[in-house]
Amino acid sequence: MFARDPQTGRVKTRLIPALGEFGAATLYRLMLRDTLQIAGNTPCEHRELWIDRTDPDPQLIGLAQARALKLKFQVGTDLGERMQYALASALDDCDAVVLIGSDCPEYQTGYLEAAFAALEHHPVVIGPAADGGYVLIGLCQPQPMLFSDMPWGSDQVLNETRQRLQQSGLEWFELASLHDLDQPDDLARFPHLLARARVPSRPDD
Repeated sequence: MFARDPQTGRVKTRLIPALGEFGAATLYRLMLRDTLQIAGNTPCEHRELWIDRTDPDPQLIGLAQARALKLKFQVGTDLGERMQYALASALDDCDAVVLIGSDCPEYQTGYLEAAFAALEHHPVVIGPAADGGYVLIGLCQPQPMLFSDMPWGSDQVLNETRQRLQQSGLEWFELASLHDLDQPDDLARFPHLLARARVPSRPDD
């Protein structure tokens, strides 16, 4: 699992115009807690939480430890390098690995279990995101070509990934499409999450 240290002003910055710095960070912490719980409940041999800072919030360290996730630190100059490094590192010890983020409120344990099941028959599994990216990727061996020079953050990531897989002759399996929560327009899809976080949907609410 990839995550950011949930410091106010550093996370969910695209939501700050709608929620403010504190509101955006509060919402991210809730999503992070939920995703950590789902990851912790998913049957697998090893669980790792890859953080973007080497000095994360002690509370985050405690949450990871409580859910049996080993804390690791992301390595690389961009998202692709960081993902490739983490996946390759995990594949040194495992036959299959699934990588998720912390921006998708629709994750369920069954979804992650389905990803591992797909890797029993396919070398790659993808969980598409409705915005044109993906919320999950799983591999049975390193695939650097899926992570270099990728237009991260755009709506072309999923299509570009499919094209590269097709060009390489690799079969892959796609799970059901899920929704990320990245932009202010996404907030209307998750009113229950805003309510749990006690975050208003507009600064003047």
